[in-house]
Amino acid sequence: MDHWPTTLPVKVPSTALFTDQYELTMLQAALRAGTAHRRSVFEVFTRRLPEGRRYGVVAGTGRVLDAVASFRFEPEMLDFLDRQEVVDGPTLDWLATYRFTGSVRGYPEGEVYFPGSPILTVEGSFAECVLLETVVLSILNHDSAVAAAASRMAVAAGDRPLMEMGARRTHELGAVAAARAAYVGGFSATSDLAAGFRYGIPTVGTSAHAFTLLHDTERDAFTAQVASLGRSTTLLVDTYDVAEAVRAAVEIAGPELGAVRIDSGDLLVVAHEVRRQLDELGATGTRIVVTSDLDEYAIASLAAAPVDAYGVGTQLVTGSGHPTCSMVYKLVARADGDDPEAPLRPVAKKSLGGKLSVAGVKWAARPVDERGVAEAEVIGTGEIPEELADRRLGVELVRNGEPVGAEPLSAARERHVSAREGLPLSARQLSRGEPVLPTRYLTPLA
Repeated sequence: MDHWPTTLPVKVPSTALFTDQYELTMLQAALRAGTAHRRSVFEVFTRRLPEGRRYGVVAGTGRVLDAVASFRFEPEMLDFLDRQEVVDGPTLDWLATYRFTGSVRGYPEGEVYFPGSPILTVEGSFAECVLLETVVLSILNHDSAVAAAASRMAVAAGDRPLMEMGARRTHELGAVAAARAAYVGGFSATSDLAAGFRYGIPTVGTSAHAFTLLHDTERDAFTAQVASLGRSTTLLVDTYDVAEAVRAAVEIAGPELGAVRIDSGDLLVVAHEVRRQLDELGATGTRIVVTSDLDEYAIASLAAAPVDAYGVGTQLVTGSGHPTCSMVYKLVARADGDDPEAPLRPVAKKSLGGKLSVAGVKWAARPVDERGVAEAEVIGTGEIPEELADRRLGVELVRNGEPVGAEPLSAARERHVSAREGLPLSARQLSRGEPVLPTRYLTPLA
């Protein structure tokens, strides 16, 4: 695989303090006990999909690679940990030279996943792997939730483009990550310039109601916008009276007017009325863009409406009701000593209450039927059966601490379309239901 940068050339700040304190206190105790350097394998998976969802979407993998590469304890961070007495001197000395030197395998970005899927496998010493738990989960849980919502919205939208407009509805840094995840899930553009700058995602945007209200009349506002941005611009027509606004828009921009945007009212009814009016005025090529608190269900309800594109904000960046995927990062195998060649012992949590884990380093495969449609998510340990080898899902992402799985964001976007199309048709239903594929284990549950 060619080595592609996951981002444009922007310096990524250290991610080392995107860490829960207990990761550092575990490190300190393991260093004292002499167990910190035991070879260990951690796995990211989820025990269940969010309620009612048919499949999950892996997103954030490229950001994980960036986060691992920039996981460095800068001097001021070490000073902070020292002042707060989080860890002792020997642990601070160890952290000062921290570099992840292990390996990472996982589902490639854009792939779909199901309960139990080994989404990411991190191998190295216990000390270097345990520190990555929080930052890895923070990225994957957030980005995969947004990408899953985006994917459902893309299914509902069909061939009509979707624009991400949620920056003002979430944390400013979360907005950039959400725009990226939405692009993986099927959105075609974002309003967030930071996301466009960092990840090369196409950006869109023209004006808000404030621009119309700034001017003495709506016609003045439209005239100013067309003079500045050209006749192909998108004019917002629901500040006052929609019919009057559409008439003024076409008179000012002519039939070359690019689009009108509707942001309120009964979108189904208003879209039909606006389309009829535009056609009567000769603006048959002018597109209709709708916004206003859309989710996948609202988008689906507009399938028969003369809508050309959708702008989505709040529901997208909050995962459309499921803002996290409940992924966990669990130790599944470890060596009995410090010898790098020591065999790995499968380990797993055995507590009650639905939090059982499956021990051992796992592989996953997705066999298909004679039509090429996926049949199950098969997960096992040890050697993968020969008949499943060509359906294996995991790929190498990091080798000896160096990212080897970086790729253009467009590759993840294209992969998701292919992965989703390979699922049974019921995956595209928006109604609540069970995962569209069963998870089958070829290893005993621990």
